[in-house]
Amino acid sequence: MTVINELRMRAAADPAGRSGWDASVRTRLVLTGTVMALLLVGANLATPLYPLLQERLQLGPFAVTLAFSSYVLALMAGLVLYGHWSDHIGRRAALVLAVCVGLAGGIIFAFAPSLPVLIAGRALQGAAVALATGASSAALRELLPMHPEWAGRFTLLASAGGVAAGPVAGGLLSSLPSPTTAPFLVHAVLLAAALVPLWLLRARPALFPAPGRQAQRALRPRRLALSVEARPRFWTAAVVGFLSFSLFGFGLSLAPTYFAQVFGVESRVLTGALAALTLAASALSQLFGRAHTRLLPAALALMAAGVTLIAVAGELRSLPLLVGASILAGLAQGAAFRSAFNDVVASVPAAQHAQVVSTVYVVTYLGSAVPVLGLGLLASGVGLPAAVIWFAAACSAGCLAVAGAVVARRCRRDGRWGRGNAA
Repeated sequence: MTVINELRMRAAADPAGRSGWDASVRTRLVLTGTVMALLLVGANLATPLYPLLQERLQLGPFAVTLAFSSYVLALMAGLVLYGHWSDHIGRRAALVLAVCVGLAGGIIFAFAPSLPVLIAGRALQGAAVALATGASSAALRELLPMHPEWAGRFTLLASAGGVAAGPVAGGLLSSLPSPTTAPFLVHAVLLAAALVPLWLLRARPALFPAPGRQAQRALRPRRLALSVEARPRFWTAAVVGFLSFSLFGFGLSLAPTYFAQVFGVESRVLTGALAALTLAASALSQLFGRAHTRLLPAALALMAAGVTLIAVAGELRSLPLLVGASILAGLAQGAAFRSAFNDVVASVPAAQHAQVVSTVYVVTYLGSAVPVLGLGLLASGVGLPAAVIWFAAACSAGCLAVAGAVVARRCRRDGRWGRGNAA
């Protein structure tokens, strides 16, 4: 089946579906994870370049957060509007379309002459990641039907790993001529190279094909329908994701400027590495240990401690403390989000997987937009160092509140309070 036929939801020319490259399951896993990671790398290449973009385009802190948040807002809109498309056009076709949109967004961002064009490029990158999020997660689960935990782990690893690698790659590639353009051109070549095997791949049938007149109806935005039992798990995962990505959003937007002001860090490679520390630790945590909801409150408490210590490190001007605090926050975040994410994924049927994952990420990515915009506004008024203290306090309080809510719900479910009162 050709990609064009998949996008049009037309039947394959070869009824037996023998055309195309019949790749192994392992190859399909690697290709799916690589495409998702590459899209996220491209979306975060700009992190260490924002100081240069500020200087080139005469942007203030709020303009930087506006450019960053345009990506997040486009991503959230895409998850709602077309996060379920891969169920109907197929996982391969959705990923091909995402790569094409991501290529366009990266090139527009690279040559943007003004803030509005910068925002347009970022929005296209967000649209690409939105389309790929549900498709890649659902594809991984279908490739590992007997190992849903590993499917969820690979999903989070590709996401966190791609986001973490973006700032580091951006810092390294900025040493080339034209530092605000070259990183995106190199990334465009890699993304185009990944498109070739993806295009040649023999696609698996769409889960719910809707040819003819049914196609338009199937691709319309649809409301999320969750069972009553799954809703608490869904909201726990969504709120944990919101808190996680508020921390990531700070690291990927204003952190390089903060590091330069407070710690005197001028190297773009070093600022990219520092910004990626929390994300890298989160990615590594996906590879070790088992996800269990019993670990969620402790992981959230450790995340609160790590975020608090990041602000303390700024006040003390202690770079070693910043490194340790960032790693602690990332490891704890990875354990917390993995536990909550896998719990909600396991509670819904496969037919709802792409839609539910997309909706979880709507709330999750909201954490990269609203708190970061607030941080940018606050920084314009009281200065970035003071704004970071307020941000850390709010994020830590949120982690502790969710941890308390999880423990309270668990106690109510187990009937411990009732037995305690009777005693």
